[in-house]
Amino acid sequence: ERMIPLIGYANELDARPGESLGFKVSSTSDQPYDVQVVRIISADPNPDGPGILHEEVDATCNGQYPSRFQDYALGSYAVVPLKRATEHQQLTLAVMVCPFLLDRDRQTLIAIGDPAAGVVLELCLDRDGPALSLTRDGQTDRLCLEAQPRLRHWYRLTASIDLMTGNAKLVFQDAREITTVMTVSGKLSTRDALKLSDLSQVTIAARNIVGTPDTLFNGRLEAPRLFSSQVIGADPFAETVPAGCFAAWDFSKGIDTDRISDIGPNEFHGTLINMPTRGVTGAGWRGREMCWRHAPQDYAAIHFHEDDCHDCGWEDDFTFEIPKDFKSGNYAMRLRCGEETDFIPFFIAAPLGHPRASICVVIPTYTYVMYGNNGRYDYGPAIEQRMRDWGAYPYNPERQSQFSQSSYNLHPDGSGISLCSWRRPLINLRSGYLTLLAPRCGSGLRHYQADSHLWSWLENKGLDFDVVTDHQLERDGAGALKPYRTVLTCTHPEYHTERTLDAFQGYTDQGGNLCYLGGNGFYWRIAVSDTIPGIAEIRRNEGGIRTWAAQPGEYYNALDGQYGGLWRRNGRPPQILTGVGFSAQGTFNGSYYRRTAQSYCDEAQWMFEGVEGDVFGNEGLSGSGAAGYELDRYDPLLGSPENAIIVAQSEAHAETYVVAPEEMLTHVSTTTGDPPADLIRSDIIYFDTPSGGAVFSVGSITFCGSLPCNNYENAVSRLLENVVRRFSTADMK
Repeated sequence: ERMIPLIGYANELDARPGESLGFKVSSTSDQPYDVQVVRIISADPNPDGPGILHEEVDATCNGQYPSRFQDYALGSYAVVPLKRATEHQQLTLAVMVCPFLLDRDRQTLIAIGDPAAGVVLELCLDRDGPALSLTRDGQTDRLCLEAQPRLRHWYRLTASIDLMTGNAKLVFQDAREITTVMTVSGKLSTRDALKLSDLSQVTIAARNIVGTPDTLFNGRLEAPRLFSSQVIGADPFAETVPAGCFAAWDFSKGIDTDRISDIGPNEFHGTLINMPTRGVTGAGWRGREMCWRHAPQDYAAIHFHEDDCHDCGWEDDFTFEIPKDFKSGNYAMRLRCGEETDFIPFFIAAPLGHPRASICVVIPTYTYVMYGNNGRYDYGPAIEQRMRDWGAYPYNPERQSQFSQSSYNLHPDGSGISLCSWRRPLINLRSGYLTLLAPRCGSGLRHYQADSHLWSWLENKGLDFDVVTDHQLERDGAGALKPYRTVLTCTHPEYHTERTLDAFQGYTDQGGNLCYLGGNGFYWRIAVSDTIPGIAEIRRNEGGIRTWAAQPGEYYNALDGQYGGLWRRNGRPPQILTGVGFSAQGTFNGSYYRRTAQSYCDEAQWMFEGVEGDVFGNEGLSGSGAAGYELDRYDPLLGSPENAIIVAQSEAHAETYVVAPEEMLTHVSTTTGDPPADLIRSDIIYFDTPSGGAVFSVGSITFCGSLPCNNYENAVSRLLENVVRRFSTADMK
C-alpha cells in the first residue's frame, strides 16, 4: 500500500456564491502542480457511453502551486495534559478493558509520560498478556502477566509502581465476577527516581513518546484512573472516587462530544482524537436500558480503533472564493503533476432563495460520505485491467486504505465502521472511478459516477439545473428547495438525517414536484453534529440489508442521542414520501419494465408520448437494464398514497435477486402475505399530492444508467423527458 502521489480534499463538499472553499493537497513530487476548475458533465470512462466529459472553467484559483507532502495517521485515542501533577512517589494506573483484537504485539491502554524527554510508563496489552512497561532513554523494561484475556470480555486491570524503587504489581480481574484472574509482582529498572511532576501528558488507547502515536488499542475502555498511592483495600473503580485519586475519567459524561471529563479533584479533562465510537455498552450494562441517554452509567465505555479517521487536519494549499455569478453545478478541482492527476469534487448551489433554473438536482452527499472509500471484496486483477483499458481513475480504497474506509467496511477488530468523515480524501468520489466488474454490469458505476448519467442527460436535453447538497438541506431545510418547480434525486439517495428527510417532505407538502430517480432511497437514518463537524454516524439496527449489525443496546446514535437504523423503523418509511420503498436486491444486472393498463389512463398516458410498445428499459450503462440492483415497490401498508398510479413494473429479474430482509417474516412468509417472488420488482409510479404538486418515482438504482443509451434517444430517456419538462415548465414559485 503506497501513498497516492497526488491527492487532496476540500474543507467542505459544497458552497454557494460568495462563500469560499479551502483545498488541501498532498503531493510527493518536487515539482509544482497545476490547478484547473472543471465542471463535471459525465464521469463515466466507458468508451461505449458518453465518456469523461469535463468543461474547463475560468477561476481565480487556477494556476500553479508548490508541491508538499501532507501526512496523516489513522487511529483514535485520548490526550490529556497534566497541568498540576503531584510529587508522590507511588503511582497506580487502573482501567476496565474489553479487548476486540489480540493479534498485536502491543496495545497501549494508558500511558503517562513526557513525550519530549522520551519517558513513558504504560499499562498495555502485549501479545503475552497484560503488562506494565517503562521506557526511558530508549530502553524498555516491563512486567507482564502471562494470562490471555478473552475477546469481547470485560476485565479490570490495575498496576502499581513505586517510582523510587521500581517495585511494581499487576492485578488482573474478571470485571463481571470481580474475581482475580492473576497477580504478579516484580521490579522495573528506574535507574534514578521518576517524578510524577516530570510526566506532562496522559494518552489513553495509544502511546505518544515522540511524533505519531503508536501501539493503538482496539477495543473498549472504561473508567481509566490514576492514583498517587497503591490503593490498598479500596476499590479503584468505586463510584465515589477513592482517596489518593488524582485523575478519574468518566466516559459516561459528554457522550455526544469529543471531550472526556475528569471527575477527580484536578479536572484533567481531555480530548478525543479521530473520533472513537461512544454510546456503546460498558462493563455494567445488563440490558435493563437500551438508550444511553436514559442510563449513561451503563454506557461509560469508549470503543477505540487503530483505523479511526475524523479530520486529516491538512493545511490549505489554496482557497477558491466562489464568484457571485458562478453557475450552480457539479465541479472538481483538477490537479496535475507529471503523470499524476486528481479531481477534488465540490458542488456549488445557487444563492439561497435565488434559483438560476426551475430544476434542482439534490446531490446525495451524505450517501457519498457513508460509502466514502468503500473497499469491496470483489476488487482484483480483472477490474484493474479494465481500469487500465478505459483510462479510468487508477486508485482504489481496497489497495489504498490510508484514509480509512466506509460504513460498509469493518474495523480490523471486526466491528462495523459507524462514523464516516468528509474531511479526508474520498478516493471513490473521483471522475472515472470504477466500482465493480461483473457480467452484464455495464460501466460498473455507483453513486457519484453513476449520478453523472443523469447530469449528462440534463445537459444533452438542454435542461438547465441547479444543484443542492444533502449538507445544505441539513443547514437550510425545505427553504433550500422551495423556489424550484421540480426537484430530482440522483440514483441512490440512501442516507438521511431528520432534517434532510424533513426538507424533502416539506417540499412535496408545499406543492413541489418531486422526481425520485433511484432505488433504495431514504432508507437509513444517520446523525450529524454541530459540536463535532465533518462526520456522520450510522447505527445498523435490527433489520435492513447491511454488511454489519449494531450490537444489542447500541441502537441509539452517539452524536444526537436518537434511535438509529432504518427510517422505516423510525415510523417514516420511504413510501410516505416517494410512494415506493426498498423491496429487493440482486447482483448488478438489470431487467426491463412493462407498462401497465393503468398507464393508459388520462392522468398518466401523457408521460409515454413518443414511447413505442409496452416494454422498455432493456438496455443501459448500469447493469444493462433500467430495473436493477436495488428495487423499490408500491406498498399502501407502508404509506404509499392510495391515489398513486403504477404506470410500469419490472419483470424477469435474475435468480440472484432476493427480497429485502425487513419484508420477510419467515423463510417463506412476507409482511404483505404475498409470495416472496412477487415482491421482487420495481414499480414506476405517479401521484398528485394534496398540495397541488406531484411525485414521479422509478424505484431502481440502474434507471438513470439507461438515459445515455443510443445518444440519449431511447424510451427511458423519452419517458423522463416528458415528466421533467411537464414538472418544470410552469413559472418558478
